[in-house]
Amino acid sequence: MPADIPSLYFLIVSALVFAIGAIGVLVRRNAIIIFMCIEMMLSAVNLTLITAAHYLNSLDGVLMVFFVMTVAAAEAAVGLAIFVLLFRNRKTIKADEINLLKG
Repeated sequence: MPADIPSLYFLIVSALVFAIGAIGVLVRRNAIIIFMCIEMMLSAVNLTLITAAHYLNSLDGVLMVFFVMTVAAAEAAVGLAIFVLLFRNRKTIKADEINLLKG
């Protein structure tokens, strides 16, 4: 992280990216778009963890980022497989049209 840029700027960008992701999850109906917004929120958390690790001169935040990235990669693989199966069975991936309780 460049030394001449204050940490507050990184936290502001992280908060904006998280807010955009949260709004996308609440507003959008396409399951893939919702999934991408969740990934944006995870990226915002990663940026916050990296900023905190740099500010505190600690590697704890960096280690947590590696764990979050691992979970995000596993989530992407499983999530996309679920979307493929849903599209094959229901012919749609719109979140409001998918009701798994109906036969």
